[in-house]
Amino acid sequence: MTNNRRNFLKQAALLTGAFSATSLFNQAHAADWQQAAQRVKHLSDAQVAEDEDFWRVIQQSYTVNANIINLNNGGVSPSPLVVQQAVERYNELSNQGPSYFMWRILDQGREPLREKLANLAGTLADEIAVNRNATESLNTIILGMNLKSGDEVIGTKQDYPHMISAYRQRAMREGIVYKQLSFEFPIEDDEQIVKAYEEAITPKTKLLHVTHMINWLGQIMPVRKICDMAHEKGIEVICDGAHSFGLMDFKIPDLHCDYFGTSLHKFLSAPIGSGMMWIKKEKIDKIWPLLGDDKPNSTDIRKFENLGTRSFPIEQGIGEAINFHEGIGSKRKEERIRFLKNYWASKVQQIPKVKLHTSLNPKYSCAICGVSIDGMTPGQLDSALFEKYKIHTVGIVWENISCVRITPHVYTNLNDLDKLVRAIGEIADAKKS
Repeated sequence: MTNNRRNFLKQAALLTGAFSATSLFNQAHAADWQQAAQRVKHLSDAQVAEDEDFWRVIQQSYTVNANIINLNNGGVSPSPLVVQQAVERYNELSNQGPSYFMWRILDQGREPLREKLANLAGTLADEIAVNRNATESLNTIILGMNLKSGDEVIGTKQDYPHMISAYRQRAMREGIVYKQLSFEFPIEDDEQIVKAYEEAITPKTKLLHVTHMINWLGQIMPVRKICDMAHEKGIEVICDGAHSFGLMDFKIPDLHCDYFGTSLHKFLSAPIGSGMMWIKKEKIDKIWPLLGDDKPNSTDIRKFENLGTRSFPIEQGIGEAINFHEGIGSKRKEERIRFLKNYWASKVQQIPKVKLHTSLNPKYSCAICGVSIDGMTPGQLDSALFEKYKIHTVGIVWENISCVRITPHVYTNLNDLDKLVRAIGEIADAKKS
């Protein structure tokens, strides 16, 4: 066999790498992770969540900067090393001949990826479109629905701004009626939330927009109950799952929604700039593509992927992120990140002048938690945490929410959270004097 032929086969084999026994994840982690899992197999997921030796194996898979403590994983999460390496390999291949290796080789990898995402999401592969983030996914649905002047949509003031803007644009341009509820979180009562949506419904209401996990402070919304109530009235539901997918242990059909969009570069730790859209099979033909397609009313989910030239390396790197996620286990991962959130939050809530803006009840929160100190703006607290302690968070001021959002991930260790608790205590104490 010639060297050229051998190199070509090696390059083509990269396509199936993430979906085979030769994946980078299996090469790098399979043996160590299996050994770690064997040691804790007698424990429940909640018990494993507190086993630091087990999670130390996971933490070593990341390349986070040791000079800062990154607790803003709610914005975007770092990818583990194997995902970074996959993107680099695909990028190197692409640049050997972009129009050939991207369009004729890497482009063929989208269908195995679609299958892998569908398996993770618990859906049909033909209901999954691969794109760049939740904003693109959800805006495609919002702007592609057949709504007319006078039709009502109900969302909340605590939804993500890009989705709010999409509805307002339709209201300005086409005359739909966009109504917003407002909640005072935290709320530990599903029926209160469901009732608020229900009481806002009129005969003209066509659509509800529900954020699964409120990005500002982590409130988990009762999506399934809202969907069931809406469907009884003939109303559809869009679910924004940007912060829940890859974090919480659920399958999309469990939610009973009609449409779902998410970013994969948050808790799934996929390459930055990767996302996914799900539309129930029988509803695909109703949604117009955001970017033109020659068959815009077809039932083929692929009509939503007409992005032109895109980053094939990023797209194909998603496969290794799924391997990494499944190597941990969805429920085990959810329990660990919730444990980390409760670990620091339960300590700081005892400190005078400190207020939590998120429930610690596992039914109503998981990773994200908002915190504030009396007499300080979110910007001031965010700056104090970074300038003195090199703890990176984000200040949130949005509608009736004013706090600093803190979000750990599986690579976060308890020493860093102890430093956070100490920092908040010292800042609060200095504010008293």
